Amino acid sequence: MLSMDKNFLEKIFNSSDKNKIFIIGDVMLDRYLMGDVNRISPEAPVQVFDIISSDFRLGGAANVSYNIRTLGADPFLIGVIGDDNEGVLLRNAMNDLLINTDGLIIENGRPTTSKTRVISDSHHLLRIDSESKDDISDDTVKNIISLLEKHKDETGIIILQDYNKGVLTIDLIKKVIDFAINNNIRVLVDPKFEHFFEFKNTYLFKPNRKELEDALGKKIKSQEDVENFALELMQKLNSENIILTLGEEGMMIFENHNGELKKEKIPTKARKVADVSGAGDTVISTIAVCLAGGASLKDAAIISNYAAGLVVEEVGIVPVYRDKLIDHITKERI
Repeated sequence: MLSMDKNFLEKIFNSSDKNKIFIIGDVMLDRYLMGDVNRISPEAPVQVFDIISSDFRLGGAANVSYNIRTLGADPFLIGVIGDDNEGVLLRNAMNDLLINTDGLIIENGRPTTSKTRVISDSHHLLRIDSESKDDISDDTVKNIISLLEKHKDETGIIILQDYNKGVLTIDLIKKVIDFAINNNIRVLVDPKFEHFFEFKNTYLFKPNRKELEDALGKKIKSQEDVENFALELMQKLNSENIILTLGEEGMMIFENHNGELKKEKIPTKARKVADVSGAGDTVISTIAVCLAGGASLKDAAIISNYAAGLVVEEVGIVPVYRDKLIDHITKERI
């Protein structure tokens, strides 16, 4: 039984800000328009939405940086925005949350990825997306690597956060991993489908069940499949460790200890599930912070499981706060 008392947890979180945690990936602006629908337009047979309030939140890799900040560590976000109003809003939102914006690179002609959700009486009526999925330019790739080189002495961990919006190109993935290997920096990967098998030779690869099934082209039908598919993936990627998230079934950890494979299942810690949005961001953020604080991968995974259990109880994408998480784990394990 792991000792998860308050002193143990506080020691991890108090030690997590010695070096920056770099997040490289697709940043997004999440916009929420709340209002009422009480009439039909005289111009066309469509509903008229009257805006009452609007809210802006960090999405994608920016949400990961926010979680790292609320857990008490020091995030450095590297991403690409457009020379547009959404880019200004994203930068302002990060400044308000005391998150460094020096890693936001403007690429002319490219829109800031934004998702606008129109909501009335708790009903999600419409989502409006503005984005480009084209690969970022070669110059932007060079700028990202230059940022890493500039800050390499401050870098504790690198998270590659992929949403298939064009930032994590095949070229950039390889260059970042090579940089990390040369500087003895651990890379954690939260993948999506397109470049799934490009993330070779990393410290941790964290897919969910659907991403693993889609990448391998076969369905998980049993616990034996879970283990066999994860091992197949580990071999294909030469990944040191894999954490496979399984939704309501928790997660599986596969660790390579000097050629010896250790595997363990961690059951979910959610007491009730209201919304699973953002749970994957919470898991990778918490693992990174705990590793930065000196935790073992197993301890980091267990703590992240508690963190995910907290956020899925809330509606919408919400961050996890360090003190609330420590109190929650301490009470749960009494």
